[in-house]
Amino acid sequence: MSEAVETAARLLRERGQTYAREAGITLRDKPAPLYQLLVLTLLCSTRIHADIATAAARELFRAGLRTPRAMADSGWQDRVDALGRAHYVRYDESTATALGRGAELLLDRWRGDLRRLRGEADGDRAAVHRLLQEFPRIGPVGADVFCREVQGVWPELRPSFDRRARDAAASLGLPTDGDALGALVPGPELPALAAALVRVELS
Repeated sequence: MSEAVETAARLLRERGQTYAREAGITLRDKPAPLYQLLVLTLLCSTRIHADIATAAARELFRAGLRTPRAMADSGWQDRVDALGRAHYVRYDESTATALGRGAELLLDRWRGDLRRLRGEADGDRAAVHRLLQEFPRIGPVGADVFCREVQGVWPELRPSFDRRARDAAASLGLPTDGDALGALVPGPELPALAAALVRVELS
């Protein structure tokens, strides 16, 4: 086994929990878990610690806000309160607004199902990236987060390693080219490897 493969295997063992899993999302190619990943992506798209973003996602889901319809029908103050319980402060009010508007957009344009966004992109990674940025608050970095996590169930996005993951790879002596880095683990493990690398970079 090559040194790079051994390093990747160690990363998976030690830090390979995806951010979706940390937020309580069992990611599948189904409308509800894909929407929950979108919520997590939005929460990660501010200057806030990842631990707080995942805690905020868990609070929103605990409050029953697991689908775009539930989010759109919820009260703005209920969303603010859920964010506050996770200490997601400073951005709580604007984020509560963005969550409501994003849910409405998803319902209106893609009938509440991100698989329709995937279909519109027709296998084009750049198109997925661009369409995600139509949601309030989600910019290029947020789109990177979504693609990094969803590549386990949307294989056309493999390999997806954002700048943080590639920077960590470089610091560990791993390849920084996406294809070479992605070849170190089986396809379904790519989200975990990408998350592990991001955790290294953030630490």
